[in-house]
Amino acid sequence: MDKQIIRTPKAPQPIGPYSQATMVEGFLFVSGQGATNPESGQLVGSDIETQTRQTLTNVQNILEASGLSTLDVVKVSIFLKDMGDFKKMNEVYKSFFTQNPPSRTTVEANLPLPNMLIEIDVIAHRT
Repeated sequence: MDKQIIRTPKAPQPIGPYSQATMVEGFLFVSGQGATNPESGQLVGSDIETQTRQTLTNVQNILEASGLSTLDVVKVSIFLKDMGDFKKMNEVYKSFFTQNPPSRTTVEANLPLPNMLIEIDVIAHRT
């Protein structure tokens, strides 16, 4: 198995023993991303729209560092602190996945940081 670790300064650096993403046999597995600004290391925004936009920008930057785009994403998992934010999150989400959207799961979850409203991980495939 050929495994490549993906790192980019355009997304938050891991704060634990994990990689931003791993490429294996054409599949890219992106670790859970939150609304952290990669330059400051700080969580941005106190509303779901701002946090969703930053989170998906982080995901998009990791995809691009891998030579992929949102068009290559086949599965998205979204973890919301409050399922009441679903509709607002979805409005931002659809601006990133404008055509042939991937499969998706959305669940309510306890998130690692107190003010974190969303975490997203994705699986993409190089065709």
